[in-house]
Amino acid sequence: MASNMRGLTQVANALVGGFIADIRASRVRELEEKRINKEMANIRKKFKDAGLTSTQRKKYVAKIIFTYILGYKVDIGHMEAVNLISSSKYSEKQIGYLAVTLLMHENSDFLRLVVNSIRKDLEAHSEINNCLALHAIANVGGEEMAESLAPDVHRLLISPTSQSFVKKKAALTLLRLYRKHPTVIPAAEWALRIVSIMDDPDLGVAICVTSLVLALAQDHLDAYSICYQKAVDRLHRLVIDHEYPAEYLYYKVPTPWLQVKLLRLLQYYPPSVSAALQRVLQAIFQASSEPIRNVQHNNAQNAILFEAIGLAIHLDPKSPLVGSATVLLAQFILSKETNVRYLGLDTLAHLAARADSLEQIKRHQKTILLSLRDKDISVRRRALDLLYSMCDVDNAELIVGELLRYLKVADYGLREEMVLKIAISTEKFATSYKWYVDTILQLISTAGDHVGDEVWYRVIQIVTNTEDLQEYAAKVCFEHLKNPTCHESLIKIGGYILGEYGHIIANEPGYSPFEQFQLLQAKANFCSAATRALLLSTYLKWVNVFPEIKPHLVQVFERYSHVLDSELQQRACEYYAIASRPEEDELLQNICEEMPPFPARESTLLARLNKKQGDTEDKRTWVIGGKEANEELDTKKKAGKRATLEGPGSKAGDILSDLQGLDLSAPNGAQANGETPASGPPVQITTSPNIERWYERLTYTSEALLYEDVQIQIGYKSEFHGHLGRVALYFGNKLSAPLESFTATIDVPDPEALSVVFAKIPPSTVTPRLQTQQVLNVECKNVFTSPPILRISYLAGALQTINIRLPIVITKFLEPVKLAPSEFFERWKLIGGPPREVQEVFTINLLSGVVDTERQKKVIEGSRFLLLPDVDPNQVNCVGAGVLHMSTGGKVGCLLRVEPSASAKLCRITVRSTSEVVAAEAVKLLKKPLGSDASSVPR
Repeated sequence: MASNMRGLTQVANALVGGFIADIRASRVRELEEKRINKEMANIRKKFKDAGLTSTQRKKYVAKIIFTYILGYKVDIGHMEAVNLISSSKYSEKQIGYLAVTLLMHENSDFLRLVVNSIRKDLEAHSEINNCLALHAIANVGGEEMAESLAPDVHRLLISPTSQSFVKKKAALTLLRLYRKHPTVIPAAEWALRIVSIMDDPDLGVAICVTSLVLALAQDHLDAYSICYQKAVDRLHRLVIDHEYPAEYLYYKVPTPWLQVKLLRLLQYYPPSVSAALQRVLQAIFQASSEPIRNVQHNNAQNAILFEAIGLAIHLDPKSPLVGSATVLLAQFILSKETNVRYLGLDTLAHLAARADSLEQIKRHQKTILLSLRDKDISVRRRALDLLYSMCDVDNAELIVGELLRYLKVADYGLREEMVLKIAISTEKFATSYKWYVDTILQLISTAGDHVGDEVWYRVIQIVTNTEDLQEYAAKVCFEHLKNPTCHESLIKIGGYILGEYGHIIANEPGYSPFEQFQLLQAKANFCSAATRALLLSTYLKWVNVFPEIKPHLVQVFERYSHVLDSELQQRACEYYAIASRPEEDELLQNICEEMPPFPARESTLLARLNKKQGDTEDKRTWVIGGKEANEELDTKKKAGKRATLEGPGSKAGDILSDLQGLDLSAPNGAQANGETPASGPPVQITTSPNIERWYERLTYTSEALLYEDVQIQIGYKSEFHGHLGRVALYFGNKLSAPLESFTATIDVPDPEALSVVFAKIPPSTVTPRLQTQQVLNVECKNVFTSPPILRISYLAGALQTINIRLPIVITKFLEPVKLAPSEFFERWKLIGGPPREVQEVFTINLLSGVVDTERQKKVIEGSRFLLLPDVDPNQVNCVGAGVLHMSTGGKVGCLLRVEPSASAKLCRITVRSTSEVVAAEAVKLLKKPLGSDASSVPR
């Protein structure tokens, strides 16, 4: 890099050395501008010369670039820069690309002229030209350029002939384009090919591709789910197997940038605990206890440790690893380093968002409260987030009280967020209605302009919906309004509550109607038009309930009927007309009826808070606000909705319609193993007649061929006992070249009913002419009807993908049961007919004109039914019994009867089971093998 910079400097000096010397010799700015104007005039004249050579063009464009770098406006040289890019000489092409990236913005019309030249350089076999083109795309690329050139950049990234440094630049260029214009990148379509490069032996390429995958996976979790396994595999090789070049060892820490990205990537997918991942996390935690060598080593180690703690919390907040991590975090928040304190508080907030119990965090409550007064505002903000997340019924009064005290001296940039969090915490964890009202009124008095309208709307709502609170609220508001200075939000609350419930306290000393009127009227002159409009509505209410002060109220209406504000004038005129009607008129009483309770609606405070919590490039996998808020986020994810960490924003002017009721009476305090989420898009199954026959055979046999083509062969062997099973898959490479970036994952349609996981991470390479074995651990939890899908991808010249069904079906978990004839018929009658009985008639193939009884017995026994002789007097018929074992669903009995007819070439199968789903599934699985010809199944 240094040599390249020296070379560029030498080129610049050779081209514009005299011009630079003149500029430096200029003593004042006027002389500098004069010299530049003279040079620009000369360049304009030269550009008009038809005999201008490419070398001269390069020299003049270099002078224009230097002038632009000095800060002067440049309006020439754009077309010459475009021509230089088309040059075959590297020095001219370099200056051309430099001019394009500096002088042109992404919407410049000149960029359309260079798209074809850039595409030619991307397709060229020169790595230097490739890199120049990638730099230009990344620096300038607008939406139009991204649409045109993104496929070429992707092609350069996945090309097996591309050099490592070109792949790195291509990956980062795609990342840049995706961040600027995500809609023009077909991320889901490119998923498998991009993820496969995560296995690249060059760690530099792996880091760049992982950065790209990290950005793409956040918006396309299902499409990039295969990256989970590759991330675990790479972490295991780095941390446990120590497979990395010496140049990627940063102060005794192996490639910390890659480790951090991989640990962050794993947090975007549902928790799935694996032995390999547990070993990685334990090794990282153990490494953190090593003595600190220097600042660089400490920074690298802490970066990995904090991400590892975040992943451990994501996987299982109750694990021993998280328990030991809590002790470390308590030390971190006391650290002298600002960055460590910041990360410690942020990670504790993550723990508070996931943990069932907050007791471990509450032990350090005093330290966290002291962090509110830290010298760094970012640390203070994280402390506020943590206090908000750890707040519950037990400590709400203490935390809210401390936040109110700190609010008086808090930074202005922090106050609005503090107000929202205090209001939400007070609402969620209020121990009494009176405390809630007192706290919110104190909050409004303290924070003033930082309190949004949503806060006082909520106070109005709770008072309206709680009859026992109305008298107390009216008195408290009256007392607050006696203060010489009141914030306008407090006047609005007082005006509304006294207008609705002032009559309740009117007979008590000190709260007479006239005193209430005098108090509000004294404040009205200093309020905005909107507040005075609300007070006029309050006065109209009083006309109905306080006839003794009606003359004073009518006088106010008459005076406001002449103001310049049209809203106030119209309102005063209407109220004056209503108040002037006869006393026996029922119109006034009907209009001034007490407000009904508000319906319960979703909180707008939470929406506003979530909207204020901005994210960086990487989205959070959790939200600030405790376990309840994160459970709501997980529920949205499971429902298939796009979970965004920016809360739903409320529309402007829609605040009044978002008032909600508060129930303060009840405050609330398999990916790594190869499983993919069941919520993903449907998998396109690889099918052919042979694949179907191989699958069918394995439904009633334990060992056979599962798949074969010209490149790969997959063998299958299984054993089942009760609800557990083990399956061995043999992947054989039939080629003379290795299968690289080999990935095998299992897609289980119903993970709640069936668990299928790899015993260990599959290798990323299959050796030529050899095979590798992988073992699957299987558990039947409940009844399932869809088999798991084996998804395989590998590089063999091009990316190959295979998706085939695994013959793990419900009958594999049957245990044969021996029954006497009397017991069989007794249970047969006990189960009864439909829906627990399923019966079907189908055609069968005969063997030399007779029923192939031996084959039928083989299918039935292979389906794990025990054949019961002497039950059916017809020796051709078959009778069987079995019990289905499930870890959570218990046991389900299953009885079978098969009645073939050689004359009709038909067979009737009847299955009775205590589960109608099991009966139907058993019939579906047995019908086709019983009707097939044995000779049609490939061996």
